[in-house]
Amino acid sequence: MKSGYWENLRPFEKRVVVAVAALFFVVLNFLFVFPYFSEWSKVDDRMFQARRKLRMYSEEVSKTNTYWIKVREMEKAGLEVPPEDQVRHFANTIDSQAGKSGVNMTSGGRTTTSTNQFFIELSRSIGALSPEQPLVDFLYNLGSGNSLIRVRDLNLRPDPARQQIVATVTLVASYQKKVAAKPPVAGPASRSLGSQPATPTKK
Repeated sequence: MKSGYWENLRPFEKRVVVAVAALFFVVLNFLFVFPYFSEWSKVDDRMFQARRKLRMYSEEVSKTNTYWIKVREMEKAGLEVPPEDQVRHFANTIDSQAGKSGVNMTSGGRTTTSTNQFFIELSRSIGALSPEQPLVDFLYNLGSGNSLIRVRDLNLRPDPARQQIVATVTLVASYQKKVAAKPPVAGPASRSLGSQPATPTKK
């Protein structure tokens, strides 16, 4: 019977073949396996972050009804002003509060309007000359309660006599935009009736 190649090798040659094979295996692992050991920690970290985000998102989704109830409560608590009265309401509120607080408005400024998908924002820059306490009362009262007005920019300096404060204030108010109701879409039956061509009569 013909012996195989391995059986024909001498013991020393067998040891050499085994050593070469082992060395080749080590080299392959060094080139293609060992460099990716560090990737396992990165993969594990990404899995941890993904699970954490999933848990956070799930918790927030579960609070949807709570957020919706709070939004409705805030909408009911807010001051509703018809669109046609918003500019006048904005200006009158500022002028009225300045008079109540004892603030002398040196310039009224012009009311500007900007809008986005949900809100109409009114802005007005005013100049005022006042002692410290009336000015503080004026700004505080404007933003208190359910007022829609807030201070966006404030610049203060003493007057030449250093008895009063010269203030330049930019006031803004955001009014909820009333979304126009969409016209009803005709159903299939009404469209078919409305668009059905007249049947020609036989003569």
